Amino acid sequence: MNLSDRETALEFDLNAIDKAFIEDPYPTLQALRDHDPIHFNPDGSVYLTRHADIRAVYQDRSMLSDKKEAFRHKFGDGPLYTHHTTSLIFNDPPYHTVVRKLLSGAFTPRKLAEMEPLISNIVDRLLEEALERGENGEVDFIPAFAMRLPTEIISFMLGIPESHRAKLRSFSLAILGALDPVISNERLEAGNKAVSEFSELLLDIIAHRRRNPDGAAQGEVLEALIFGEQDGRKLDEVELVQNCIFLLNAGHETTTSLVANAVGMFLEYPDEYRRLVEDPSLVEPAVEEILRFESPLQIGNRLASQDTVLSGVTIPAGTYIHTSIASANRDEAVFADPHRVDLGRNPNRHLAFITGIHVCLGATLARYEGRIALGRLARRFPSLQPTDKPERMGLARFRGYNRLPVRLLA
Repeated sequence: MNLSDRETALEFDLNAIDKAFIEDPYPTLQALRDHDPIHFNPDGSVYLTRHADIRAVYQDRSMLSDKKEAFRHKFGDGPLYTHHTTSLIFNDPPYHTVVRKLLSGAFTPRKLAEMEPLISNIVDRLLEEALERGENGEVDFIPAFAMRLPTEIISFMLGIPESHRAKLRSFSLAILGALDPVISNERLEAGNKAVSEFSELLLDIIAHRRRNPDGAAQGEVLEALIFGEQDGRKLDEVELVQNCIFLLNAGHETTTSLVANAVGMFLEYPDEYRRLVEDPSLVEPAVEEILRFESPLQIGNRLASQDTVLSGVTIPAGTYIHTSIASANRDEAVFADPHRVDLGRNPNRHLAFITGIHVCLGATLARYEGRIALGRLARRFPSLQPTDKPERMGLARFRGYNRLPVRLLA
């Protein structure tokens, strides 16, 4: 039986989503925006789908990111619980303020300007190596390029040796995959194992840097994280390790999916790719449109610490709120013709990097990487062709690809 849009919205349960929703959530999100934008799930949590409501939540200091209670119920005591309750993203002031200031030194305009030549060289080398890896220009763009670019950059920043870098994407996917609304025991086990193994790796690297504080290469930020202070406060060992994991996951998965989603869009909308090829000045708005149209982070969370009214609906204190970034970025109230790709879109007030005090710490770095990678891709390979069906990651909270077969044509 086919449900009407209104029935689809009213019967929606975020904790019971299926593969069809993960593959293409946008029709359901449209129904929710139209008919039930402040949607109460059967478990009492709220799912928001309108841009104005989600923006209001992110800018409201009474909306908390701390999820210790929810994560203890979901993960139990273990590595995943330690990681997600120690890292920057799921904490509030004053801890959030101190740790963010300590980490933000890695992302100053001066630091990023220093890294631009490094990023450019990595991009050029990886594009050439991607071409060499395939036959007749045919490659799987994920392992050939999209995954390798942020891995090399964030590994450089954290001083991770090349011998360990092949493991990083599997660590990242296992840890982030455990944040989906519902997870299997296998996914829980994989997430805990990934945190444990990555923590051991980082402890060895941190110990080496403590013994050799002058050995850091230009652009490496690990030394600053180890020895840096904010108001006399340093990161302890657990905070240091878990926030390094956070930096890897935040910087790695966002950029991998940004670049991969871009190529997926270029294959689906070749006329837009042709625009970029013919007008390189479009690369900056193109990155913003890719972030809007296929947001790497699809769902965020907050906890209401007090009764709150959104669009005339009262949300009681203690309610967990799920924010559909994917829906906000397709909201007709903000974006003209939102289901159309327009690489020159302006203005583009998307929420891909959130907003408020929790705005993505690595947003500027991700934009640097995206602009350089896509600009050089368009210049080096002005034609892209699909060679097989792509495969999505299969996660609700994060949108990207596991496999993206493409032919690169000069």
